[in-house]
Amino acid sequence: MRNFKRVVFAVFGLLLVLAVVTFVLENQQSVSLLFFGWAGPQLPVSVILVSALLIGMLIGPVAGWFLSRSSRAAGKRLT
Repeated sequence: MRNFKRVVFAVFGLLLVLAVVTFVLENQQSVSLLFFGWAGPQLPVSVILVSALLIGMLIGPVAGWFLSRSSRAAGKRLT
């Protein structure tokens, strides 16, 4: 059963990598983002979206950690 799970995870991982590579290859148009008057450099759409995904994957767990830590601290103060 453990080998079956490994195979399923490996296949899922390979499909995910294939989807990301396909996305990157299909989105090579250069765009420049304008944010609060600041114009970014000309970058492919895929670079911008993958960067936003990675930044979100870093910020999400950090924010969850801070929230859980503060709620635990508030719970300890109440008791």
